[in-house]
Amino acid sequence: MDEPNLDSKNKFLYVRSRYYGQVKPENLVFNANLQEFAHKVGYIASLETSGKLKPEDAYKQIKALWKQLKRSKKRLFIGGDSLDES
Repeated sequence: MDEPNLDSKNKFLYVRSRYYGQVKPENLVFNANLQEFAHKVGYIASLETSGKLKPEDAYKQIKALWKQLKRSKKRLFIGGDSLDES
């Protein structure tokens, strides 16, 4: 059986939405990071819902992803303090 085209598979699994905000490099990078965060949280939530991941582990993984997103925001010097709340 032929293996599907990896590019098509990635486009299906990791859908990127179009960015309509102010076009600046740092905003585009943060938007990509935000979309990746959302995808990963969705996967974690699905695994937890199906019983394949303990709620505590899901929480820890999502919290780690949130911290990564906050660091990304700080490194890119994006906006105010909206993501600084715990």
